[in-house]
Amino acid sequence: MFPLLPQVSSVTVPAVAVAPGKVLVSILQSDVPEIAKELKKAFGQAQFHIMADTDLSTDEYIHLLDAGASSVFVSGESAVDLAASGVPAGRLTVIGSKPDNLDVGGVFLKDTPALEDVATLASTFAKQLLPSGGAPVVYVNVEDPKAAADLAATGATVVVSSAKLTTEHQADKLDDKFPIADLLLASLSTDRQDGLYTTLVTDVLNQSLGLVYSSAESIKEAIRTGTGVYQSRRHGLWYKGKESGNTQKLIRIETDCDGDCLKFIVEQTGAGFCHFNTESCFSAAQGISCLEKTLQQRLQNAPAGSYTKRLFDDSDLLRAKIMEEAEELVEAKDAEEVSWEAADLIYFAMVKVVKEGVSWAQVMNNLDSKHMKISRRKGDAKQKWVDALGIKRQKVDEKPKEEKKEEKKEEIKEDGKIQLNHINADTASKAEIETVLARPAQKTSDIMKLVLPIVEGVKTGGDKKLLELTEKFDGVKLESPILTAPFSEDLMKISDDVKASIDMSIANVKKFHAAQLDTTELVVETQPGVVCKRFSRPIESVGLYIPGGTAVLPSTSLHLGVPAMVAGCKNIVLASPPRKDGTLSPEVVYVAHQIGAKAVVLAGGAQAVAAMAYGTESVPKVDKIMGPGNQFVTAAKMYVSNDTTAKVAIDMPAGPSEVLVICDKHANPAFVASDLLSQAEHGVDSQVILLAVDCDQKHLDAIDEELHAQALALPRVDIIRKCIAHSSALSVKTMDEAFKLSNQYAPEHLILQIEDADKYVPLVDHAGSIFVGAYSPESCGDYSSGTNHTLPTYGYARMYSGVNTGTFTKHITSQQLTREGLEIIGPAVMTLAATEGLDAHRMAVKVRLDAMKKE
Repeated sequence: MFPLLPQVSSVTVPAVAVAPGKVLVSILQSDVPEIAKELKKAFGQAQFHIMADTDLSTDEYIHLLDAGASSVFVSGESAVDLAASGVPAGRLTVIGSKPDNLDVGGVFLKDTPALEDVATLASTFAKQLLPSGGAPVVYVNVEDPKAAADLAATGATVVVSSAKLTTEHQADKLDDKFPIADLLLASLSTDRQDGLYTTLVTDVLNQSLGLVYSSAESIKEAIRTGTGVYQSRRHGLWYKGKESGNTQKLIRIETDCDGDCLKFIVEQTGAGFCHFNTESCFSAAQGISCLEKTLQQRLQNAPAGSYTKRLFDDSDLLRAKIMEEAEELVEAKDAEEVSWEAADLIYFAMVKVVKEGVSWAQVMNNLDSKHMKISRRKGDAKQKWVDALGIKRQKVDEKPKEEKKEEKKEEIKEDGKIQLNHINADTASKAEIETVLARPAQKTSDIMKLVLPIVEGVKTGGDKKLLELTEKFDGVKLESPILTAPFSEDLMKISDDVKASIDMSIANVKKFHAAQLDTTELVVETQPGVVCKRFSRPIESVGLYIPGGTAVLPSTSLHLGVPAMVAGCKNIVLASPPRKDGTLSPEVVYVAHQIGAKAVVLAGGAQAVAAMAYGTESVPKVDKIMGPGNQFVTAAKMYVSNDTTAKVAIDMPAGPSEVLVICDKHANPAFVASDLLSQAEHGVDSQVILLAVDCDQKHLDAIDEELHAQALALPRVDIIRKCIAHSSALSVKTMDEAFKLSNQYAPEHLILQIEDADKYVPLVDHAGSIFVGAYSPESCGDYSSGTNHTLPTYGYARMYSGVNTGTFTKHITSQQLTREGLEIIGPAVMTLAATEGLDAHRMAVKVRLDAMKKE
C-alpha cells in the first residue's frame, strides 16, 4: 500500500521503498532499543525494512530483525558478519555491490545508475533464486520521482523520499509532488485488450472476498481515498459500498510475481463484500474467522445465563476452562482425540481473545513476528509447571537435526539451575543416544563462502588488507601488522608467579617433547648392495595460531612453540588477535621470546591464516600452520592447505573444544563437576559429556549440585550456563558399554574418574589425550604436565594425533646402490617399467647394466 508513512516516535522516516506493501525506515543509531518496541505496532502487516544512519552492531541488527523487519540494509562487511551469525540471506540487503560468494536478499544502489544497467541487473536477479525461495531485489535510490516510473518498469524497487510523494493524482492537487499511484502502475503489466488488471480482494486474514478488476484510474482513486475502488466493466468506477454502505478500508495493495495481478487487502464493513449481502462471493467464512465473528456477535448480544455469556463475564471460569482444555489436549492420545481437544482449547482461547478486544489479525501478526525472529529461545517450561509435574530434569529432545541447526541463539534463563540433561541408555532410543553424542552442526559450505573473500583479500591486498580486517574484526587500528624479535621488555611485563609458572610449563613440555625427537637414522639393506635410509629434518618455517576471543591463551603458545623449538624449526611465527589497545597479552609475548619466535602477527581469524599462508610485505610466509581456532580459522586452514599456490600444510581440522568424562559410583562429585566446568568455560559451543557407569540417582544429584554451586562461583558463569544447557549425562550399566560409546564419540579429552583407571586405558581406541584417575584433571594437560593440549576435536581423534614433536618435522628417505645391488634388482625394475610402458625408466637401468657388462 502507498499512503505516506505513519509517524513513529524516536524514528526519522525520510524514505519509502515504493513497492507493494513495502516501507523503508531510516533510523538513528541511538534509537535502536526504543524503535524495536514500536515498529510492528506502527506498520502492522506492512513489509518494512530498516536502514540505519551508520553501521550498527550485529546484536542491534538482529534486535531489529526480531522486531519484525523483513530485512536490514547494511554494508557488505556487516552482511558477512550477520550471515555468519545465522541471519538468512533473504533478510540482508547490501548497500552497494554484493560481496562475492554471499547470497543476499537484494542490493540497494544509492547512486542511481543508468536505466539499462538497472534493467540488466534486475533481469539477472530474477533468475537467481535464493536458497529460501524468491529472488534478490534491486533497490534504486531516486532523487527525481519523475524518473522513478521508468526505473520501476525495469523490475527494480525504487526508493523515493516520502516528502516528494503524494496519494493525490489530479494535476491541480499535486503541489510539485509525484503520485504514488504512477509508480505502482509503472511496475504492472496486463495482456487484456481492455487494459484492466485482475484483482483479488481479501480481508486481513487473507480470506478471499471476491474477484474484480482494476484500471489505472481505479487504482489512483483507491490510493487517494484509502478505500476499495475498482473498475466495473459495465458501470465504470466502482466505489465499493458507496450505495450499499458495505464500505472497505484499504490496508495495502500487493502484486503477484509477474506484476499482472493485484491483491487488495481490506477491512470490510457492513453485511459483506458480495452483492447478495454475504461476506464473500465464495464460500462463507470457516474456522477461526467464523469463530471470531460469532464470538464478537455474542459478546454484544448473548442472552444472560448462556454459557458463552458466563465465560465472558466470569474470568475465573474462563481461566479454569482454558487450563482444563490444555490438560486434556496434553493427555490426548490418537489423532481424533487430539484434533477434538485442540478445537476445544482454541475455542476457549478465542473467547479470551475476543473478550479482551483483541482481533485474530493481531494474533496472526504476533505469530508472524515470532516467525521473523532470528534469536531462538531454548523453550523450557516455567519452573512452577516443572515442579507441578514432577519433572526433575530436562530430557534431550528428539527434534530432527535440521531443526536443531536453526537453534543457534538460545535464551537461557539467568537464574535457572545449571545442570546436565540426563539420559538413561537402557531406556533411551538409539536416536536419543546419537543426539547426546552428536557434535554441533557446522555448515562448511556456508562458512567457506564467508572465509574465501577474506583469504583472497589478504592474498592480493597484503598488509593493507590485513590492517583493514584487523580494524574491522578486532576494533583496533594498527600501524603495522607484526611485531618482530627481539621483543621489547615493555611488551612482556608479567608477575614473578606467572613467569615461574610459564617457565615450569615450558620445561615440562620441552622434556616430554624432546624425548619424542627422532634423532636416529634408520638404515636397512634390503638386498646386498641396496641400502635404504630414513631420517628426519625440521620444517623450516612454521606458523602458530594463538586464539584470542573470550579467553587469553598463553598456554597454546607454549604448547605449539616448545615442540617447534625442540624440533629445530628455523623460523617460528605466531599469530594472535590484538587487544583493544593494540597490544598483545604480555604472557604470549613472553612465550614467543622464550621459544625464539622471529615474529608475532597482530591478527586473528581467517585473515591471520591467510597472511601466514601466502605472506605479505611484513608477514613471512610459512610452510605449515598449526593451532586451534573457531570455525572461520578452521575453514581458512582447510582452504589454504588445498590451494596449490599457497604451498602450505596444516596440523589437523578442528571443531569446538570437548571433553568426555567417564565416572563410576566411587568418583568424587566435586571432582567430576570441576572437570566438566573446566571444559564448559571455553565457550558456548564447547561440548561436555558425562558417561556415568552404574551410578544411582543420589550420586547423579550430587554431581548436579556440585556443578551448579561451583559454576555460580566462576566469573565465566554466563558462558558455562549456555554450554551446560546443551550438554548431557548418559547413564550406562557397564564399563564395556561406556568405553564403546567413548570410542564411538572419539573425544578430544577423555577423563577417567573410575576405580583402577589405568587398567582400562587399553580399552581406549580413539581419544586425543587421556586423563587417568581422580587426580589427573584436564587442566594439568592444558598447562603444565608436559603432554600437548592441541588435540583433534570433532571426532578427528579417530584418524589424527594431537600436536607433537613429529608435527614439526618431516622425514626424508635415501637409497644407495652398489654395482652388485643394481645387478640384483635392476632386472626387476626393467620388467616393471616395461609393464607400465615407461621405457625411459627401463632405459635408465639398462644403460648402466650394459655399461657394466662392457667393462
